[in-house]
Amino acid sequence: MQVKPQQLAGVLQKALAPVYFISGDEPLQLGETADLIRKSAKAQDFDAREIFFADKNFDWKQINVSAGTLSIFADKKIIDLRLPTGTPGAEGAKALTAYCKRLPEDTLLLITAGKMGREAQKSSWFQAIDKVGCIIQVWPLAGQELLRWIQDRMQQRGLLAEPPAVKILADRVEGNLLAAAQEIEKLYVLYGAGKLSVLQIFDVVADNSRYDVFKLVESALSAQADKVLKILYSLKAEGVAPAIVLWALAREARILISYKAAQGQSEKELTLKKNGVWGERKQLIDSSSKRLTHSELNQVLVLGAKADRQIKGQQQGDPWETLLEFSLGLASVSVLGKTG
Repeated sequence: MQVKPQQLAGVLQKALAPVYFISGDEPLQLGETADLIRKSAKAQDFDAREIFFADKNFDWKQINVSAGTLSIFADKKIIDLRLPTGTPGAEGAKALTAYCKRLPEDTLLLITAGKMGREAQKSSWFQAIDKVGCIIQVWPLAGQELLRWIQDRMQQRGLLAEPPAVKILADRVEGNLLAAAQEIEKLYVLYGAGKLSVLQIFDVVADNSRYDVFKLVESALSAQADKVLKILYSLKAEGVAPAIVLWALAREARILISYKAAQGQSEKELTLKKNGVWGERKQLIDSSSKRLTHSELNQVLVLGAKADRQIKGQQQGDPWETLLEFSLGLASVSVLGKTG
């Protein structure tokens, strides 16, 4: 029986299979899936455990010897077999096929393996495991699957975040679930359970790049085109996620639009306060709002939408070039109009 990772918890609640085979090249999912099986087995008194690493010098007879040897401390045993290459080889294939034909009592065989090809899935040993046991294949996550995984992981920690904040985290970790899990733990330690703002997540996951991203915004608002060019290329070279840069630029453009639309000084002050604009940035917003027209600000937001589509793969082109146009547009450098 083949089961998806997210279905495993429900399957384990019904009954334990005699054999589990987990394969894939996503280490966090691989490890946590195996941990879930071991935890369920332990709850059913599988207290003894033997671990084997099936390298090229491995003696496959050890599996049958282990299965036939009871521990003096427990009647039920887990045989924890690691296949780093993803396949057992000729000798291992025979041993696993034979094991599945004569399943020992009170023994659970847990096999974890690296990524395997389609041909291996057609083999007799794979089919033998499929017939008597449970097969779980884990794959790297991307797109909506990654966003859902991050949201679920955050909810497990009692953390709630808006979709843009989750997207920033997803872009930062670039599909590395271990890195994502570590960032979520960091957020939990810093803020505890509860709702997180975009700024809180940005503050944590942007790491050392945060300073340069905000310097980019300041340089654009100060109309310093030379600094804009230097900082943006530096961010790209450092591997900063373009979504983080886009978020910072778009946020500033929206603040400027709201500020220009505000009537009277008290309303303008309230707009700045609501958006967390303090100190010297208040002067930058004020001077930029006088320099940039509504039409120009709307045009840079159109560029932001274009960059967002490029980041998501929904439109051709380099998002970094579009982000450069966006930044220079805020700096009043005439590159606007290339928004196709």
